[in-house]
Amino acid sequence: MENLGRLIRSLRKERKLSQQELAKQYGMSRSTISGIENNTISEIGLRKVEAILSGFGYELTAVPRQSKRPTLDSLKKANFHG
Repeated sequence: MENLGRLIRSLRKERKLSQQELAKQYGMSRSTISGIENNTISEIGLRKVEAILSGFGYELTAVPRQSKRPTLDSLKKANFHG
């Protein structure tokens, strides 16, 4: 969510929109937009974030994590075979 918040803030500022203007456009409060941008909101509906991103020409997708740390399973296999 932190990355999404930064992206939304950046897109909003590029378009010279205030938090209030963006909030009004999507039927949200300014504090909700602030909470999304600053990752301080405890719960935010996925549809709200998706609507904002869509309005900026982005789409919300999920991708597998590229883990740089070994998993427990890979460590067990390495020790077993090593």
